[in-house]
Amino acid sequence: MNFLQELLSNIERRTRERFRSTGGDSDDKKASLSQLASSCETLMQRGGEASQILIAQQALTRYRGLDDADRLAFFEMLAEHYAADSDDIHKAYRAWSEREDNANLQKLFAACEPRRQHLLRRLNLCPGGTYELVSMRADLLRYMKTNPELAPLDDDFAHLFASWFNRGFLMLESIGWNTPAAVLEKIIRYEAVHAIQDWSDLRRRLDPGDRRCYAFFHPATGDEPLIFVEVALCKGIPDNIQTILSGGEEVAPGEADTAAFYSISNCQSGLKGISFGNFLIKQVVQELKKDLPGLVNFVTLSPVPGFAGWMDAQRKEGELPDDDEICTALDRGNWLNDKAERQRLAPELRGLAAHYLLEARNPRGQPLDPVARFHLGNGASLHRINWPGDTSEKGCQQAHGLMVNYLYELDRIEQNHEAFSREGTVVCASDIRRQARLGRKRLASRDNV
Repeated sequence: MNFLQELLSNIERRTRERFRSTGGDSDDKKASLSQLASSCETLMQRGGEASQILIAQQALTRYRGLDDADRLAFFEMLAEHYAADSDDIHKAYRAWSEREDNANLQKLFAACEPRRQHLLRRLNLCPGGTYELVSMRADLLRYMKTNPELAPLDDDFAHLFASWFNRGFLMLESIGWNTPAAVLEKIIRYEAVHAIQDWSDLRRRLDPGDRRCYAFFHPATGDEPLIFVEVALCKGIPDNIQTILSGGEEVAPGEADTAAFYSISNCQSGLKGISFGNFLIKQVVQELKKDLPGLVNFVTLSPVPGFAGWMDAQRKEGELPDDDEICTALDRGNWLNDKAERQRLAPELRGLAAHYLLEARNPRGQPLDPVARFHLGNGASLHRINWPGDTSEKGCQQAHGLMVNYLYELDRIEQNHEAFSREGTVVCASDIRRQARLGRKRLASRDNV
């Protein structure tokens, strides 16, 4: 039995078993999976470029026609039947051991590469293939939550995407109110930090002279943005997102001294783990500095999505008992409409937040907060803690209304990045270190109760 026959036989057996357990009729499912498997194996054979493009298009079309169960079966097939051949690896290794030259080393590298990488490259031949593969990986990432054995297949996707989407291929474009509607619709859909309610809301973010938006695109994905950032030009460093989102009084660009990055959204879930944000921010800073030389501050107004969860963990562990005045005040929610209550709570809450941002770590020893990891890893410093900074329902749920300014100083970005990546150092303003000591003292006092 040749490879293709064995592959189709295994698919037929697995499909029968899958649908027997659900009581379904497997005939159509078996056929679609078998057809896709046949297309893939044909694609692996030598052939003319034109025919391979057609077969790749056919395979991707058949993949789109599969339901969830069939797509999982397809990924299982790739993981099992398109791995590297162990016999070929041993043979190549023996040859290299006998003669350690570059030719044998190259053969060893080729033998160690999983066959599915070659298949993915062939699938990428057809027009639109790159975006189809990005969408395919998005499916794979969903299945991996319950099927961790598919991780080697994801490694192959990530390996290829890291080269296909490297910085040299990315195109920075300015997004404005006159940008084609097809792209603007995607900006609305992909906004992940502060939801865009409607077209009027989008216009408030793009049309005024004190607003900017930039996105990275890739030649192979057409008008699909990879990541975009929204910017507000301000006088002074902003501390509240509602003020920015509502529009307020427009600042003449020439009078602004601060560019505030208030929303950064990754658009393609299939590109998870492929870093774009660090390139985007640094290039946008350069673009803004060139166009508006009067800008002196480049900051973010960032959410702190892990803070409320961390506070809950401290309560469960007894570090912050439920009767703690901070906890009870946050539970009541009176601070939203009571200025005196906010003034009373602010020092204590900022202290806890500073302690969280500077000292709470994940198992890898990195800051627990994902947004902090992102900006500190890009070379920013922790500049200021703002409370209340976001009084929206989402802002209160994920961070009790807290927001943070991260500062990007052009002449210190690389130094800060090195300190963070090598030592885990969180570069921050001296005031935040003072606040962190107050937060640590508050938690420590509970140990003595």
